[in-house]
Amino acid sequence: MDTTVQLEGPYNFDQSLKRLAFDPLNSLDREKRTLKMPILIKGKPVVVTLRATGTTEKPTFHLTADANWDKDAILTRVYEIMHFDVPLKRMTGHYENTDLYPLMKQSEGVPFITDFQLYGCLMKTIIHQQLNMAFATTLTERFVKTYGTQKEGAWFYPDPETVSGLDVQQLRELQFSGRKAEYVIQTSEKIAAGHLDLDGLRPESEERIVEKLTALRGIGRWTSENFMMFGLGRMDLFPAQDIGVQNALKQFYHLDQKPSLDWMEKKSADWKPYRSYVTLYLWNSLENGIV
Repeated sequence: MDTTVQLEGPYNFDQSLKRLAFDPLNSLDREKRTLKMPILIKGKPVVVTLRATGTTEKPTFHLTADANWDKDAILTRVYEIMHFDVPLKRMTGHYENTDLYPLMKQSEGVPFITDFQLYGCLMKTIIHQQLNMAFATTLTERFVKTYGTQKEGAWFYPDPETVSGLDVQQLRELQFSGRKAEYVIQTSEKIAAGHLDLDGLRPESEERIVEKLTALRGIGRWTSENFMMFGLGRMDLFPAQDIGVQNALKQFYHLDQKPSLDWMEKKSADWKPYRSYVTLYLWNSLENGIV
C-alpha cells in the first residue's frame, strides 16, 4: 500500500509526535515527521509508516504498508487511531463562549491519537494503575520487549494467549507487584477464553463497558475510562479521578488546592460532547506550561 491522505486543517501532528515520544515503545522520528504504527488487521500484525508532508493548516500524509494487505481496512484503522475525521477546528469553536476557550484554543488542532492495539491498551492501562508515569512506562516497556514481538522496528504487545500462559513469578521478575501480575494474567485469561471480547465492546454504551470491565478483578472506573478513551477512541470521557487532570484544573482555574470530584463532575457537565479532548488539552497544559 502506498497512498496519500489530505485532511481539513488544522491538524497538529508535530505536537502529537512530541507526546508520543514519551513512550519508548513508539517508533517515530520527530525531525523526519514519521511514525510507525503497529496495528492488527483481522488479528494479523501490520506496520503502517505514516509521514507528514503538509503543514498544520494544510495537513497531508504519505502512508505505506505491505502491499499484500487490504488498503481499505488499513485506512479505516488509521483513521480511527489518528482521528483523521474529527473536525478539530469546529470542536475548538464549540467552546468559544466558555471559560475553557483559552485552553482549547492553545491546543487547537492537536488530535487525540489512540493506542495502536486494543488489547495492548488494556494491558498498558492496568500496568499504569497507581504508579508514577516514569516507572509505569518502564514496566510496560519491559513487559512488551520480553513477551511481545518486533516487526519492521515497531513493537507489538504480546497476545492474550501468550500472557495467559505466564505465571506470576515471571512478571515479578520484571518488577510487577504480585497483585498487578495477577490482574494482567487473569484479564488475559478471560480474553483468551472468549469471555471478554474487546472489539465487541465498541458499540456498547459507556456505562455498560464500565460494568463489564469492572467486573474483572483489578479493573476500576479509572482503568475503564482510560481504555475507552485510548482504546475505543470515545470522544466524551472525563476521568475525574486522574491526578493529572486534577492538577491541570487546579493550575488552569488558579485554585488553592486540587478540585473535589463533586466540583469536577458538575463543571465537566458543561463540556460535552468533547470531554476526551478537554482531558487531552488539560494534560498538554501541564506539559507546556499553559495557564
